[in-house]
Amino acid sequence: MKYSGAEITIKLLEIMGIEIISGIPGGSNLPIYDALYDSKIKHILVRHEQSAGFIAQGMARTTGNAAVCFATSGPGVVNLLTAIADAKLDSIPVVAITGQVAYSLIGTDAFQEVDAYGLTVPITKHNFLVRSIWELFEVIPEAFRIAESGRPGPVLVDIPKDIQTQVIEFDKWPDINIKNEMIKVDTLEIEHAAQMIKNSNKPMLYIGGGVTNSGSYDLIYELAKKNNIPVASTLMGLGSFPCDDELYLGMLGMHGARYTNYLLNDVDLLLAFGVRFDDRATGKVSKFCPNAKIIHVDIDESEINKIKQSDLSITGDLSCILKELNKYVSENPREEWISYLKMLKTSYPFVLPNKEDLLHPINVIKTVSSYLDSDTIITTDVGQHQMWVAQAYPFNKPRTLLTSGGLGTMGFGLPAAIGAALSNPDKKVVCFSGDGSILMNIQELATLADLKLNVTIILLNNGHLGLVRQQQEMFYNKHYIASEFIKNPDFAAISKGFGIKGYDLNGEEKPYEIIYKALSEKEPCFVNVPINYLEDVVPMVPPGAGNNEMIGGDFNE
Repeated sequence: MKYSGAEITIKLLEIMGIEIISGIPGGSNLPIYDALYDSKIKHILVRHEQSAGFIAQGMARTTGNAAVCFATSGPGVVNLLTAIADAKLDSIPVVAITGQVAYSLIGTDAFQEVDAYGLTVPITKHNFLVRSIWELFEVIPEAFRIAESGRPGPVLVDIPKDIQTQVIEFDKWPDINIKNEMIKVDTLEIEHAAQMIKNSNKPMLYIGGGVTNSGSYDLIYELAKKNNIPVASTLMGLGSFPCDDELYLGMLGMHGARYTNYLLNDVDLLLAFGVRFDDRATGKVSKFCPNAKIIHVDIDESEINKIKQSDLSITGDLSCILKELNKYVSENPREEWISYLKMLKTSYPFVLPNKEDLLHPINVIKTVSSYLDSDTIITTDVGQHQMWVAQAYPFNKPRTLLTSGGLGTMGFGLPAAIGAALSNPDKKVVCFSGDGSILMNIQELATLADLKLNVTIILLNNGHLGLVRQQQEMFYNKHYIASEFIKNPDFAAISKGFGIKGYDLNGEEKPYEIIYKALSEKEPCFVNVPINYLEDVVPMVPPGAGNNEMIGGDFNE
């Protein structure tokens, strides 16, 4: 058999089960695209490489499997960097395959040459610069193994153009086995954890993205219900525990409910499962759960004791650990603790806006949710709308919220929605965005129009960088600078220009009827929702404060 390096790359991707790839061709990866011409793999031509990475994330976040994106050398790979860094911070398995100038030209400042390997060292789980065509047989499968194993993350494979065009002869394709050995569970550690739970009077589960990645949401539910342990979630953990359960506390931290953050001060045992003690969740670390012993379970050993010292740490697959732990934990009604929790929820409720304020963002979000199935996939961009969605949308199933958590990337929502729709053609996908965020990658409306996917975009439009304006109001003496847009475009008209149905709720007497109509469509729709720019996300923990030092969100404020 004779194959070029490009043909070997595409064939290996087929063997790995890849069916869809997003990207943009250019001079340094054209041989790969030429090989893709005869492949069954579907290619999605995006309008910006950053979106190719976010489309791959949308696929990976909903399936748990590594997804692939392509970019050429130079500006192509540089445009991809933000999406790669985003995947690294949120532990998303993405394989980015980039073209590079010919190996002999590396280091000569050749046209569109950039050190992709060096640039991506700090933002990937691993990266490869392919130096020989024979390396492809090992590197491509290894990239998938690394991306999906342990704590997932992005992997870059940079392939010089001369290696793509080189032709070799070989007898057979190698056997590929990327199964990973499971880390053995230490029974003594499990027994110790179970005893700590038994001895505690006020335990709390603090869950994050690791619960989603490990598929251990049912096991978390079993533990919580069996032992009556309240559950608080990070932004990345939303959907991993039913939001309508009485034990559920919602999101903790910077924009968590008052009763959730107050309860943290009373906890005597914190079960930190699949979390990394991110500053948005903990507030000032020294004030986070000050009276609690901590059991930290994570698959990444580097996260243990990195930010908060634990009394017991267990490194390994959360699903395997929970299966064993649930065997040792006995039933416990914890009546006094649950009664206290109910009292806090009553005393410090999450304050809802007046229902007559139809275009209040929280009312809009709740109305949208009432029109959708529980397995609808929601994507968001970053800003106030993201936090309102986290606070108000009733997530009951894992992998139904796709949002940029660690990097907080504006421009994430629309391409991620496209990726989610590609991998879930039977589901509705709704993207909540803000007028600041949508403009970051609005060109992907063209990609959405090409594909005619079942995606509805709900734009909460306040004419500002809302969260920036809010912080200037609260913490910078109302020094408003660079947070108000002098002029905003007609988003409904723009969407129509891209060939997508566009609606504008400005001045509409029955806005919810239009929202319902848009959500009922099976094709792309865009809904512009004008909101009051003075609306704040509350409660809010000030920078450098403890979670119990929230401002806003109280009846008396």
